[in-house]
Amino acid sequence: MGSWDVSPRHARATDWRRWVAPVALVVAGCISASSASAQSPSLKDFLFPHRHDFAGLNPGRYVPSEGETFFVDRGSSGALLLRFGDSPEVWALKPVAGPRGDIIYKDDAGEDVLRATRLGGLTLFTSERPGGAPAAYAGDGPTIRPVAVGGTNALFQTLVQSSIRASRAAQHLIVFEAPDLSLKDTSATASAILADAASVTAEAFTRLAGRGPTGRTVVARVARVQFQTGRDAEAKSSGTVVTITVSPEKGFAGRPSSARIITTLMKK
Repeated sequence: MGSWDVSPRHARATDWRRWVAPVALVVAGCISASSASAQSPSLKDFLFPHRHDFAGLNPGRYVPSEGETFFVDRGSSGALLLRFGDSPEVWALKPVAGPRGDIIYKDDAGEDVLRATRLGGLTLFTSERPGGAPAAYAGDGPTIRPVAVGGTNALFQTLVQSSIRASRAAQHLIVFEAPDLSLKDTSATASAILADAASVTAEAFTRLAGRGPTGRTVVARVARVQFQTGRDAEAKSSGTVVTITVSPEKGFAGRPSSARIITTLMKK
């Protein structure tokens, strides 16, 4: 509805009755229509009950026509969280406006992961199904939250375990360390995201080494992974050192995904 110009600039003060009544009727009509809309579900709400929040995609369990069941939840910093089956990695997806009113959810490497249409359709994109597979809402799902880490010692134990996993994939020692953490960086919230970042980094090395000779050559060049905190999530590679920057206050969106880490390593 267009805006109403009720300014008396072009009317005499005695002409106020000419526009007060029509405006009152329009306002009353809008209030009445809004109340009716709030009380009565639309046809789209009836057909697609899962489409109410978060740019048309509600938290819960989703089943694709091909591939693994996945779970969706809301995250901080405007991210949508997605986890496949029993996989430990959580993907923080950013909603981007697409053509025809679609919403495209992208990972931090810029790849399309989900596409939600205005009419309730949902498509999942994976490396196994780059053309996409339709997916359907299948009910409630678990809440996706970082796994709590029991103090500083537990955080460094996670770094050691992740180092062992990455070293096994690369077939040589890769040291995981966090030499410059402050007291704030070892709080319960920050420790959980830092520990998750270490696990995701080890997953990136494992996936990359599994790609064959090219991937193994890339991970063979790395000798050390250093973790630090900063304003934004980032992955950098220089010489034999990979630097992972984590922003704990942003939750899962505050650390780079395995896909972004792989992209960074492959660019070298």
